[in-house]
Amino acid sequence: MIYGKLPVVFLGLLASEKSGSTNSIIAKFILENLEDMKDIGIQQFATECNVSTSSISRFCREIGLEGFSELKMILNQANLQKGPEASQGCFQERKKAYTQQTVGGIQRVSDSLNESDLMELVQDIKKYDNVAAFGLMKAETAALILQSDLLMYGKQIFTNLSFKEQTDYILDADDNQLIILFSFTSSYFDYAPLKPFLRKKRQPKIWMVTGGNTNTPSFVHKCLKFKSSQNHFEHPSQLDFVATILAQEYNYFNQKLTEK
Repeated sequence: MIYGKLPVVFLGLLASEKSGSTNSIIAKFILENLEDMKDIGIQQFATECNVSTSSISRFCREIGLEGFSELKMILNQANLQKGPEASQGCFQERKKAYTQQTVGGIQRVSDSLNESDLMELVQDIKKYDNVAAFGLMKAETAALILQSDLLMYGKQIFTNLSFKEQTDYILDADDNQLIILFSFTSSYFDYAPLKPFLRKKRQPKIWMVTGGNTNTPSFVHKCLKFKSSQNHFEHPSQLDFVATILAQEYNYFNQKLTEK
């Protein structure tokens, strides 16, 4: 379940931009007219969106693209596939099938999470003053859950829905910061630019929470892994469950420290 760069960029932008803003108008038009967009020029594109060509160029830069040419390349490669076929039978049977697959996915997480790795991450969350958690599209729900749960236990962390804001934060971060990436397939860095990060001398400590088996970049400190069938019933529920466990274990760890 690896999303193409187009939905990650544009759906993430629509989720984080103010309704009616220039960027949201442009992104919405693109997603609603994918086939027509593949042959469109910048002037016609601007006219259709009722904005200037400079607004189109600025839009491209603000979402992390080099320019309109890269936007065109992404549009020509776009492939927003439909999800898997729906379960058959009556509503009760379909509901049961959905429930069994979702519950089964959560059980796989429970059975496979490594305690020592999880506690190492919990200790890092405690240790670092500057902590951020990010995820792309549905995976961002896990980051939001972790943020809200930790806040109840007195720990503030940062997150942001915007793909561009996430990328900028990672590129600007240094070794005083901890970044937790929720990535169902471990493909987070397939979308983010790596070259500027690789040149950094003081890189942040990065953890990736994932059910994927693909190799992660060398600058990822460690992965907190769980078993996953990598289907849409398990996403984002598996990541959300890990986020909940992390927050609960942070609270437990914190209480033990105060008792000493």
